[in-house]
Order: sequence, then C-alpha cells, then structure tokens
Amino acid sequence: MGRILAIILLSFCAAQPACAGAWLRDKGAGFLSLTGTIYNPSSTYDFKSAVYAEWGLTPKLTVGLDLNERPGLTGHALIFARVPVAALGQNGRVAFEFGGGGHHFQNRWHPMYKVGLSYGKSLDTRWGSGWLAIDFALEHRIRTSDPFYKLDATVGLSENRRLNPMLQIETAYFDNSEFQWSVTPSILIKSKNNRKWQIGIEHRSAYPKGYGLKFAIMREF
Repeated sequence: MGRILAIILLSFCAAQPACAGAWLRDKGAGFLSLTGTIYNPSSTYDFKSAVYAEWGLTPKLTVGLDLNERPGLTGHALIFARVPVAALGQNGRVAFEFGGGGHHFQNRWHPMYKVGLSYGKSLDTRWGSGWLAIDFALEHRIRTSDPFYKLDATVGLSENRRLNPMLQIETAYFDNSEFQWSVTPSILIKSKNNRKWQIGIEHRSAYPKGYGLKFAIMREF
C-alpha cells in the first residue's frame, strides 16, 4: 500500500513557479500564483489545483506556502524557507530551501518534509533576456518507506512585452519505481497590475498519462 501511495504522490509532484528557484524576494515583496490543470485520461475529466505564495521576510530569507490538491485523492500543504548559498556573478546563484507540512491520501493526513538546492542564472539571448532555473529536491512523506528525488528545470524569456515563451521539465523518482517526467511548454501573457497569465500544454508519463491543459495566474506585490 505504501509503495502504491508513493507512486500516486509522485505523479502529482509539481515544480515551483518560474519565479522561484534560486531567486529570493526583496524584503517586503511578495508573489502569489494560482494554478489549475485539466486532464482527460479516460471518459471523465481530472483536475489538479495549486496555490503558491512567497514573501521576502528579510533580504536573505524568503518564506512561503505551497498547496497542491487533487480532489478526493491526494494533496499536500507545505511551509518553506529559502536562504542564499552562493552568488556566482554572471555564472548565476545557488539557494537552499527547506520546509515541512503534511500530505494526504484520501483525506488521511501525515507529516512530510522537504530539502532542496536551486541554481538560477539570467540569460541574454537573441530573442531577449530570460532565465534558467534548475531545482533538486528530496521529499519524504510519512507512510512511504523511501524519499522522493525530484530534478526540475525551467527556462523562459522575460522581455518587457506582451507574450513570452517558457518551458518546464519535471522529473521524479522513488526507489524501485519507474522514472517519471512531465514537459510543459507555455506562453506567459503580461497583464495589468503586475499580473501574468500562463497557458500551457502538459505532457506526462505518469497518471494521468497523456496531456493536460494548464492555466495559471501570477502576481507580484
């Protein structure tokens, strides 16, 4: 039962928003994103939602909240903190993140914790400025015998224009399970009041296999 639960939980691990990773928030600055993904693995539709928030508590400490839910099956609630590790100048930056909270399977909650390292680098391309983020995380959820290992990458453009492309690649592994991945090409749409919309197509190797339509709204404040 524990291994089945772990495989289901792995299939719903989500990468951080594109703005996260190795970058910290300025003191007093915040960020909020609301995400929904619709899948149709069989004759009925499936839905996953996520809420992600960050706040710059000090210049060297960003705290946040990560909520993820698939109604009736699984989800998690995680409080985390991020601190800088190294500033590499033009070669990027590295940050350490740790957090704790709980996860549930069919509404039965259990503790969980997470630690991770993130690398981020600004990019200067022929199409404009952008960024690259690589995130490694170890998550352990009680009721599973081994931790999850996650390696995610995000690359995108951040030019001051209406539309910008972004690509997210998420991978996850649990001992003796199949290697799982998802690829999500998206378009970021700049709106008023520091808002951005994300529209993407997610292709998954794990349940719900196939394709999903992803929507998100993000705001800095």
